[in-house]
Amino acid sequence: MSAPTPETVPNSDAARASLEALRTEIGKAVVGQDPAVTGLVVALLCRGHVLLEGVPGVAKTLLVRALASALELDTKRVQFTPDLMPSDVTGSLVYDTRTAEFSFQPGPVFTHLLLADEINRTPPKTQSSLLEAMEERQVTVDGVPRPLPDPFLVAATQNPVEYEGTYPLPEAQLDRFLLKLTVPLPSREDEIAVLTRHAQGFDPRDLKAAGLRPVAGPEDLAAAREAVAKVSVSAEIAGYVVDICRATRESPSFTLGVSPRGATALLATSRAWAWLTGRDYVTPDDVKALALPTLRHRVHLRPEAEMEGVTADSVLTSILAHVPVPR
Repeated sequence: MSAPTPETVPNSDAARASLEALRTEIGKAVVGQDPAVTGLVVALLCRGHVLLEGVPGVAKTLLVRALASALELDTKRVQFTPDLMPSDVTGSLVYDTRTAEFSFQPGPVFTHLLLADEINRTPPKTQSSLLEAMEERQVTVDGVPRPLPDPFLVAATQNPVEYEGTYPLPEAQLDRFLLKLTVPLPSREDEIAVLTRHAQGFDPRDLKAAGLRPVAGPEDLAAAREAVAKVSVSAEIAGYVVDICRATRESPSFTLGVSPRGATALLATSRAWAWLTGRDYVTPDDVKALALPTLRHRVHLRPEAEMEGVTADSVLTSILAHVPVPR
């Protein structure tokens, strides 16, 4: 794709309209997952990464493929298994017998949207191979840093039910994910719509046949990111974000509260959401809307709270209800 000229670079309103069209376009392939679509768009605007949690068969892979198709971005999928090596993700040096030299063979991480399927099924050594890519947006092999494409997003999935044979993600790695999105089972009406589409010949492996087409591109994302960076944040809103995060550190239900990195993440996602909804300033409602997906994986429940059926979401909801809202 050729670089856009100044005349073709979309303005803020045009970029917002293009990104809003994603919901309709992805809806041609995925039914009833608007919150997950919105979360992925927010992560792209914030240059963050997403942890998708849901049982098998709720279209997590299809969701990422549909998003990539609608945004005209490359995507690759890696199935994480116990025997997966770091070089299987990042790439490695390969000896070329013709030139008698080693050349770098890029791994699947060199893409725009990387689907890390069941990331908690691989050992920590391989999990950690993604950390540099996620944080530094580069891969270092044999001492040579190699930059990743822009945009770059890791959408990692994990099964919330089956934990046998898994390796829980360490807190440091969880903190690298901007959002943790839950992908629920569809409602009865949505599930009927899914079955009806399949009965009419829908093939999830052929998105073009489903009528899915690009409605936005990298230039729209670039314009959107520039606009999000101009969204204003008042001192009162910044204080509100800090008060929410400090309340998680003081909650008796948590052994671990939200770090300052989590506070900056909540501010970033709130700004992106404010821009997507058509404003150039952040309100308390923007912070509340993104608080759960931004913070739920950055806190750690006490064992006794878990035994009583308490969840991170329920504690965070209670905190949001009690922290004073700026006027």
